[in-house]
Order: sequence, then structure tokens, then C-alpha cells
Amino acid sequence: QVQLVESGGGLVQAGGSLRLSCVVSGMIFSIKTMGWYRQDPGKQRELVASVGWGGSTKYPDSVKGRFTISRDNAKNTVYLQMNSLKPEDTGVYYCNVAPAGLYEWGQGTQVTVSS
Repeated sequence: QVQLVESGGGLVQAGGSLRLSCVVSGMIFSIKTMGWYRQDPGKQRELVASVGWGGSTKYPDSVKGRFTISRDNAKNTVYLQMNSLKPEDTGVYYCNVAPAGLYEWGQGTQVTVSS
């Protein structure tokens, strides 16, 4: 059974930074492309960053240059460093395989950016 456990969210002022972590168990983590997703209330979950098994990364324009995704295959962990945060980055952040989350979603971690 795959488990995804996110942490690191919080309340931060605009312009601040947060680092999210996601510990994965129950699958061969090292060969999977992993992603971070954001969900706003009433909206669909959207992919905000992905990292391939070899370390290649992709970002939508909305976060490019501000967010950095990375992974530690030895620790089965994927990270999301978020800098220069904006109020529109507010939401619940989840990790899962990318580009389509195939596994049961974890509890997510709430990020709130105040203006």
C-alpha cells in the first residue's frame, strides 16, 4: 500500500519561503516521476512541479523561478522549496506520481500566504 505523507506547510507573509517534504512508502520511489500538486477550495488539483527519476524538473509558468522541486531517493522523499511566495500560492499541497496522481492522496499540507 502506497503512503504519501506531506509536511512543512504553514502561514507565511507574501515574499516569504517554505520548504515542503513528502515521504513516500510502498512503491519503488526511485523510478517514479514525482510531483507536487496544489488544490484551492472549489478548484481542481493542479500540478505545480515535477521531478523525474533522473532529476529533470518541470514547472508551470506561474511558479517557474520561485519553486524548486528535488528528491532524495535514499530517503524516499521529495521536497518543494517555495520562495517569493504570493497569496495566490495559497492552497493544500499534495505529492503523488506525475503527471497524473495514481495513488491515494495523502492528507496534504496547508500553505497560507498572507498579503
